Amino acid sequence: MPMLETNMKPWLQLLNEIETPVCRRWSQNTRQRWFFRPFALISRLGNGVFWYSLMVVLPLVDGLYGLETALHMLLTSGVALLLYRRVKGMTQRVRPCHYDMDITAGTPPLDRYSFPSGHTLHAVSFSTVALYYYPHLAWLLVPFTMLVAISRVVLGLHYPSDVLVACLIGLALGYSSLLIVS
Repeated sequence: MPMLETNMKPWLQLLNEIETPVCRRWSQNTRQRWFFRPFALISRLGNGVFWYSLMVVLPLVDGLYGLETALHMLLTSGVALLLYRRVKGMTQRVRPCHYDMDITAGTPPLDRYSFPSGHTLHAVSFSTVALYYYPHLAWLLVPFTMLVAISRVVLGLHYPSDVLVACLIGLALGYSSLLIVS
């Protein structure tokens, strides 16, 4: 049963009404341990562990070129962090697990608001930059990025539109950063 938010922006209220049934359906699947655990792990890795590990490994494996890539990813990360926090603060869209009591959070949320998905925004921008330098890593980065995005909805932490908008922002940020350094 959705909770009424009196101060919610009308367009967010409409999106919530459209997307809550989808989130509710996915949330019911998270109650199955075999289904929930892999997505919780992917989400945890997407929280920075995977990406910062990659940034450490690249210079060790590929020297200065790897260091250049890691620094580019790190700078993009800083911009992504400022950007998504600003947008979240402006929209203040409540997470599905806080909006509807039938939606269970598969993992504890990092903050109160959901729009856009920071995990997804970072994953897409990191992958965009990394794949520019190392296109042969697409076999690993593309599926991982997609799983991070999907995990956020499956775990009841984001609406599909949070993830979709985060993908678009992440791509724009990643490609913009490539234009600046090219």
